[in-house]
Amino acid sequence: MHERLVVETRNGWLECEHRGSICGIDRNLHISYALGDIQSPMFLRSAGKPLQAIPVVRSGVLEHYGLGDKELALMTASHRGEPYHLETMEHIMEQSGLEEDRLICNPSYPLNEEAKELLLRAGGQRRRAYHNCAGKHFGVLAWSKMMDWDLAAYTEPDHPAQVEIARTLSEMSNMSCEQMRAGTDGCGFPVYALPLQGIAAAYLKLACPDLIEDASTRQAVTRIRKAMQRYPLLVGGTKRIDSILMEDDNIIAKGGFKGIFAFALRREGLGFAFKVADGSDEEWALIVASILDQIGYERTQTIESIRRQFPATLTNDNGKTVGEQKAVFAFN
Repeated sequence: MHERLVVETRNGWLECEHRGSICGIDRNLHISYALGDIQSPMFLRSAGKPLQAIPVVRSGVLEHYGLGDKELALMTASHRGEPYHLETMEHIMEQSGLEEDRLICNPSYPLNEEAKELLLRAGGQRRRAYHNCAGKHFGVLAWSKMMDWDLAAYTEPDHPAQVEIARTLSEMSNMSCEQMRAGTDGCGFPVYALPLQGIAAAYLKLACPDLIEDASTRQAVTRIRKAMQRYPLLVGGTKRIDSILMEDDNIIAKGGFKGIFAFALRREGLGFAFKVADGSDEEWALIVASILDQIGYERTQTIESIRRQFPATLTNDNGKTVGEQKAVFAFN
């Protein structure tokens, strides 16, 4: 069963609670921290993007099309449609010769409210490139084009790219394909559900690639980690918790839709994955800060930065403080 993670009070009275589960893995891939259900498969959603990028990088597609770390960071991203996201996206299209009508994901508006308002005021329209998963799609499309694979079927589970992605997820998570539950993501990509233990293990390997036996995978993971940490805003965007976490070069992090979040600490050799059972992402920052605090994370400035940018107070439309959020879980 899921455990109570966060409560929200208004004028001192409990208004709602958010339950979920947390798993922490050490360098020996042993469970160091556990709350709730860490064995039932949970869909990775966009938290899987850095893992899905591994075979793309391993294929040599970045070198083939003259793409760099900015473009790679966007391939791992849930981008918000801010100007630097679109500039990087345009460069991927220019270098690869791919048009955005190749994307299966639907035309969207930017997720960043300021970028969306500026677009609408300028008379702009929805674009497939504004979809938050477009970078991931372009990565696999560029790989498929280089390999002369069917571009129209690039999201089908039996497409060579998707078969290799599934195999990579299995290897990174130490979970067999039988332990992974397949589904279809909101953007049309195959998506897999893994136990939190497997997700935490995969993120630990992202942070600590020396745990990976295969040399080509180890090199690809190292490059992905460095790109995400070098360009954290490209991975998420303004005031996104994963982007803020990666301002600390000891952390690799990525969230996904419906409450899934994963991060790992390189120096400490710890990987964490958690799921907010009701699918909310508003509690992520509070949960991450509490985890870091409880394990005695030495870079206290990272915890302070999270709490400063995501205050626990609840305010109404007029900016008046009317309540608070509080993390209530504790590791035994």
